[in-house]
Amino acid sequence: MLLIFDWDGTLIDSKQKITTAMQLAAEDLGWPVHEDVKIHNIIGLGLPEAIRSLYPAFSVGDLQRMREAYAARFLTLEAEGHSNLFPRVIETLDWLRGRGHSLAIATGKSRKGLNRVFNNLGFADYFHSTRCADETASKPNPMMLNELLAEFDVDPMDAVMVGDTEYDLAMARSINMPRIAVSYGAHHISRLHAYEPALCLDQFDELLAWDRLAGADQ
Repeated sequence: MLLIFDWDGTLIDSKQKITTAMQLAAEDLGWPVHEDVKIHNIIGLGLPEAIRSLYPAFSVGDLQRMREAYAARFLTLEAEGHSNLFPRVIETLDWLRGRGHSLAIATGKSRKGLNRVFNNLGFADYFHSTRCADETASKPNPMMLNELLAEFDVDPMDAVMVGDTEYDLAMARSINMPRIAVSYGAHHISRLHAYEPALCLDQFDELLAWDRLAGADQ
């Protein structure tokens, strides 16, 4: 089975760091500083789409300035201490890999950003494939999922998308791919129920109890 995971808020606990970096970048530019919950709402989108959602009236040039300010602030925060994986992520992924499942990432991060964090974690060759927002279409457009399905030559029903935001589940539902929600990420679990997830995880390793996954391993 092909298991496709979101990154921020699903595998790694980066919500507060993203939020703080966006707020500090806005302060640097003298822009309105949004409250935490509004920034949580755009986590999962590609960075250009996220900034445009927060500041819809600003010019293209201004948005580019914000991208640069955000990137600088995020790198500084990461240098002070890397974000941690959620509990039991490594053990769960190792179990899945050991039983022949294919693992992929579909993320709103840039390729440069994902490669950087992979290098920090020693994950450079850990996943079988990855897709980033700046090399395909941003969520909730399902392009990155369709590209992964084509790469692995599997049908949507032979894969699953695991994520913490409406954007993750919306893109999976749009192509009739099974989806699993996590309750500990950027969007409250009550928002994710509308997308009819097959399972809702309070802890990442609860994924191993999914009936379809257990059946695929037999």
